[in-house]
Amino acid sequence: MKSKSVGSVLKIAVCSAIAVFMLVPVVLLISSSLKPPDQVMNLGLFNSPLTIESYVTVMKEDTFVQYMKNSFIVAGTVTISALLFHAMAGYALARLRFVGKDAVFSWILSTMMVPFSVLMIPLFVIVKIFGLLNTLLGVILPFIPHAYGIFLFRQFFLGIPSDLEEAATIDGASIIGIFYRIFLPLSKSIMIALGASFFIRNWNNYLWPLVVLRDRRLWLIQVAIAAYQHEYSMDWSRVLTACVVAITPIVILFFIFQNYLVEGVKLSGIK
Repeated sequence: MKSKSVGSVLKIAVCSAIAVFMLVPVVLLISSSLKPPDQVMNLGLFNSPLTIESYVTVMKEDTFVQYMKNSFIVAGTVTISALLFHAMAGYALARLRFVGKDAVFSWILSTMMVPFSVLMIPLFVIVKIFGLLNTLLGVILPFIPHAYGIFLFRQFFLGIPSDLEEAATIDGASIIGIFYRIFLPLSKSIMIALGASFFIRNWNNYLWPLVVLRDRRLWLIQVAIAAYQHEYSMDWSRVLTACVVAITPIVILFFIFQNYLVEGVKLSGIK
């Protein structure tokens, strides 16, 4: 019993140390954003007066608000579209019978092994051919399909008892009706978990928007912050403030859906 209690104490101590280590940069980021520009490099938490002047300045900028709006449009559109299409694909691969189903699923999984850096040039050529360069649609469309979402939906739908599907079929429900009225409502946890993951991934997207977008008005928040580091290289409080504002929606999203995120991870086991 003593060895188990000592082991538990050690685990708690190690986890607490890791948590503190991970929180230090966040605390420094927030505290530095609240300091006057000439005190940003002073790492002491209580050695400088705190002010929200940089927040007022950043939020009054029309361009910064536009960057936030662009990021919300891209992340929200990709998330909603991906959840719908991935759920349909996962349902088809899990419950429908058609020739080559296993081959199609294997091909989809194989795309997870290809890094984005390999696909970037072909995607750029395709986007250019369709005339989507310098448009938000050119940022959105390539990021809707993703093998990870299809895989998780398929694994989840495989675990749903076939009795529900058979009962709905007897009652006269079509394939589409079964999907929308039975399978989709039952996948609420996995949808929220995936939705949060997709939103965060696209909110933090930097490389592809940087390649596709040339019009400054269409920039996403991450591209804008990178540009801020050059434009306002001497005003670090402004740059750090933009970073704090950019991570705020992600933090709020995590605290709202953290229970669903944990449950979604537990439901994604391979059967």
